[in-house]
Amino acid sequence: MKKKILSVLLCMAMMSSALTGCGGDDKKEASNKGSKDGNYEEFITVDVFDAFANYQGIQSGWFAKVVKDKFNMELNIIAPNVAGGGDTLYQTRSAAGDLGDLVLIGNTGGALQDCVTSGLLMDCTELMEGKDIVSDYSEAIEETNNLVSEEGMWAFPNMVSSNAATEASEALEPTFGPYIRWDYYAELGYPEMADMNDFLDVLEDMQALAREKEGTDDIYAMSFFKDWDATMMNNAKQPACMYGFDEIGFVLAKADGSEYQSIVDEDSIYVDVLEFFYEANQRGLVDPDSSTQNYDTWSTKYTNGKTLYCPWPWVGQSMYNTAENKAAGKGFMFAPVKDMKIFSYGCCPVGNTQKVIAIGSQAEDPQRLADFIDWLYSPEGVEINQASNNCAGPEGLCWEMVDGKPVKTEFGEKALPTNDVEVPEEWGGGSWKDGISTLNFECVSRTDINPKTGATYDWSMWESTISNTTSPLEEDWRAHMGANTTMEYLENNDMILVAPGSSYTTPEEDSSIQTVRGQCKAAVVDNSWKMIFAKDKAEFDKYLTEMRETTEGLGFEDVLEVDMQHAKDQDAARKASAEEFSTAKNVEE
Repeated sequence: MKKKILSVLLCMAMMSSALTGCGGDDKKEASNKGSKDGNYEEFITVDVFDAFANYQGIQSGWFAKVVKDKFNMELNIIAPNVAGGGDTLYQTRSAAGDLGDLVLIGNTGGALQDCVTSGLLMDCTELMEGKDIVSDYSEAIEETNNLVSEEGMWAFPNMVSSNAATEASEALEPTFGPYIRWDYYAELGYPEMADMNDFLDVLEDMQALAREKEGTDDIYAMSFFKDWDATMMNNAKQPACMYGFDEIGFVLAKADGSEYQSIVDEDSIYVDVLEFFYEANQRGLVDPDSSTQNYDTWSTKYTNGKTLYCPWPWVGQSMYNTAENKAAGKGFMFAPVKDMKIFSYGCCPVGNTQKVIAIGSQAEDPQRLADFIDWLYSPEGVEINQASNNCAGPEGLCWEMVDGKPVKTEFGEKALPTNDVEVPEEWGGGSWKDGISTLNFECVSRTDINPKTGATYDWSMWESTISNTTSPLEEDWRAHMGANTTMEYLENNDMILVAPGSSYTTPEEDSSIQTVRGQCKAAVVDNSWKMIFAKDKAEFDKYLTEMRETTEGLGFEDVLEVDMQHAKDQDAARKASAEEFSTAKNVEE
């Protein structure tokens, strides 16, 4: 019945109507800021509560100019990741009844339902009447809002896609992988790596070589940060993803549903990774700033060539692989560790409901924010907002159409994806890198086809890009690997495991489980860091025992039982999605 009701609401939203704004006495009316018909007379500052942002403060640079020119507003980013992490900022603002004007949250454990029940979000049904987002993504919007018991259009999902659920959502590079400074690896003679033990030996040799060549001792094989720690130490989860696992609560679940592990088990891959990092630290390969630095400091070290391994291509390559460095044969590239099977997120035909964007119930000008969200899901919005996710940025600045196909401009060649290049004044000035959108929210999958261009949103997949990518770095990698791209290599060597995309998200859980979960998180994260930096193996084992005994005493088994069920439900949803969305929508049509 609820699905039928929401379908009617969505249909109504697509019909022309004289009504605008947010209806109902319990909702804040659109103010007289000139938000109708795109005529925004008064400049406003929008508070954006963004659980995914790695920057806090006023958005600046070229993206800020786009937002100002189109909507006469600026974005004030409120980022829990920067403000100490955890749920403290969320709880504080929730208690005050105002998360923000624009709200971007992770929807696990019934978070979206909780926000609606608590009166923190606004029903956007009437705000979105007649907008393209509703006609283009009605199924995804319906699927997301079916997670809420109250009728209405409360939120919009992440990474909506028209591709098959079994198709990898990544473009030419996976989300996770052992990305290392290929130039140093090549100098060592491309040593084969059968497993993580070999990988550690290679990293040790690379660090010695890099320090010798650069004449400095502040280069480290690996570096960490705490900003993203939640259920577990985030950096320690990444190698687990390189073996086909991803987290769901305190469980690491294999992409194909073949295995589920408790992270505190002594023989879990999570503990194996902690021991791997402990051994690396014993060899002097771990940046001693790891436990005190934030994401910004950590990522800048890649730009400056101070770190040699990165678990994410979208950091290592984006920060270091400039045109200048690649021309010199230097950069981060995927290096094969033979026993790995990389986890890949499948495309989500009805959106990834684990991340959502919504309008806060106390928003100053809700109609303007509805217009902004509609724009974010438009082809132009995807290009511009998702530039850090390999989307092409503004047309005319970063790319142009040539003979009916998109091609990067000279500026785009230098700037994309996140390079420190000066932006022309007419486009906002400042550094391209500093001006990129800090929302960190991928509305539409980058591998989807842009109807404006007939090519993917992701410029790395364009014909013109692939044919023109001929730097010494890429040429050497391709010659050694026998493939044109990392994804091609992984597929050819059966080293990738795709988890079919689905709309599954963990449901709201009992308050007692939430309490125990929060207490166990602290014990897991704190002891994980202590294990890595333990003075010897005896101390490592002591902290492992402490982590296991503390969590057990807190009631960990009760939470684990819930998470194991969630993992099985997630797998069932993935399998159902793979069956329902076995082909791309555009192919079906």
